[in-house]
Amino acid sequence: EVLPYVPLFARALLEMGTEDEDFVSLTQRISRKTGGIRPTLFASSVKDSQQGSAWLFLRGKAMFKQTRDLLDIFRDVLLKVRLDNRERFQQMVLEGKARLEENLVPGGHQYVNTRLRALFSEADWAEEQMKGISQLFFLRTLSKVVEEKWPEVLLALEEIRTLLINRSALLVNATTEESGWVSIQPKVREFLDALPAVPFQRKSWNPEPMTDFEGMTLPAQVNYVGKGLNLYDLGYRYHGSTHVITRYLRNGWLWEKIRLQGGAYGAFCFFDKHSGALTFVSYRDPNLLKTLEAFDGSSRFLKDLEIGDDELVKGIIGTVGDIDQYQLPDAKGYTSMVRHVTGENEESRRKMREEVLGTTMKDFQSFGEILDSALPQGVVKVLGSETAIQEALTKRPGWLKVVKVL
Repeated sequence: EVLPYVPLFARALLEMGTEDEDFVSLTQRISRKTGGIRPTLFASSVKDSQQGSAWLFLRGKAMFKQTRDLLDIFRDVLLKVRLDNRERFQQMVLEGKARLEENLVPGGHQYVNTRLRALFSEADWAEEQMKGISQLFFLRTLSKVVEEKWPEVLLALEEIRTLLINRSALLVNATTEESGWVSIQPKVREFLDALPAVPFQRKSWNPEPMTDFEGMTLPAQVNYVGKGLNLYDLGYRYHGSTHVITRYLRNGWLWEKIRLQGGAYGAFCFFDKHSGALTFVSYRDPNLLKTLEAFDGSSRFLKDLEIGDDELVKGIIGTVGDIDQYQLPDAKGYTSMVRHVTGENEESRRKMREEVLGTTMKDFQSFGEILDSALPQGVVKVLGSETAIQEALTKRPGWLKVVKVL
């Protein structure tokens, strides 16, 4: 019930002040003592599990000599944040709503992708509630509730504080030089000792995914067309070659049919190895039905595909580059933590790399066979112009549920 409030709660920790400092003073202290602190919402499916992993992270950085200052700020915002400033909170609600609305056109493909993936896993459902179109609808309603029923809103925020600020449900990740950890560790333990510790019981979520084929309208001349399906539900088992195949599909078939011939700005193909969700999405697309036909043609393209060894090797090398991108130390630390909470380990990554390097043409063709049976069962979500959606409904009456977004 309180999940949609979490993005606002995350901002509130750093943007509403504490019992000892107002918002401006706290912001100046963070700038003066640290290299910055920011909240991050993370949600992902977990390897070999139906349950998702969802976290609110506070990510900060500081020089060794200012580690205690960083931890003191963490402690203050977690234990002393003021949540009862209605005017400031209402301002955050309106800012959040405006930001989501502004991003609808430049980032429409991301909203469509998130809404599709929400059908297939608990974690992606949670992410859509916190970051997607559902969040936009929630904020529009909340702005009125804050004015009329502020005590209810404050109660929800306090409930989140009670649920999340709990040492028993806490994960700490520190990225530092090995020699520096010796001096930092006692300070981290002191910080943890200051937090409340109560028995932790994981809550069960009951997602209600929107399985309708949706035509979500906004005043734009372009569309963002998406189709999604879950391969694991159809019996497919993960193999590292999938990364090579979907990358080649994106840069080959989808680029040619949707970008070059269709006139869209781009087209994407995403696969989540934890949940099994495969999504196709187009970007700034003048078409709708033609794009869906191109998505559905992916299976035939793969089944009939014949490429030389040089082309296959290029695809494998490009995939390895995507998997093992260069990272700075803070990104390495965060990635390590993400792998920890999603059940990835070195053995699973070694196996994935071996399968990527061993990809053959037979893998492409087998994947095409899987898509041939899976694509007809896919779900369609479109964000775009009302004219294009109504034209599609003329050709296929009742096919899309029309939802006005903007």
